[in-house]
Amino acid sequence: MSFKKTDIYNLDFNPYKYIAKDWFLVTSGNAADYNTMTASWGQTGFIWRMPVFTTVIRTNRKTFEYTEKNEFFTISFFSENYRDALNFCGTHSGRDCDKAKETGLTVCELDGNAAFEQADMVFVCRKVYAQDMTEDAFVDKNILEFYKNDPYHKAYTGEIVSVYVKE
Repeated sequence: MSFKKTDIYNLDFNPYKYIAKDWFLVTSGNAADYNTMTASWGQTGFIWRMPVFTTVIRTNRKTFEYTEKNEFFTISFFSENYRDALNFCGTHSGRDCDKAKETGLTVCELDGNAAFEQADMVFVCRKVYAQDMTEDAFVDKNILEFYKNDPYHKAYTGEIVSVYVKE
């Protein structure tokens, strides 16, 4: 593994590409006890005098349990070469299989938090805000179509405390 800790203010980062097009893994726990899942919904920016990343996790996901009990989560971004691995991690539950073993991804620790050696970039985030999504909070009721068959998400905003870029 070869990551370099990088100043977030020096990143050349297009969130629309990295989040929506390339997807990412959201992971919580340490290398010995973690869960990860693929996501393509998230946002990044600056609020409360800190750089932040917000991701949403459905309450029935195993990663939800880990994110609830841990102070930190990581956001791992990959090249297109790992699309199959990310697809697998988004369609299989960590309750039923070892996602790293099944995909060939190698777990590592960055600042004591689980991430993956194959990632091109990793954000280490400290939870600063969490909010359950509820039906009455949606102004645009058309968005509720995303919740016909699945539970609502919980949004987690984390201060980006470290950024690692593959060397």
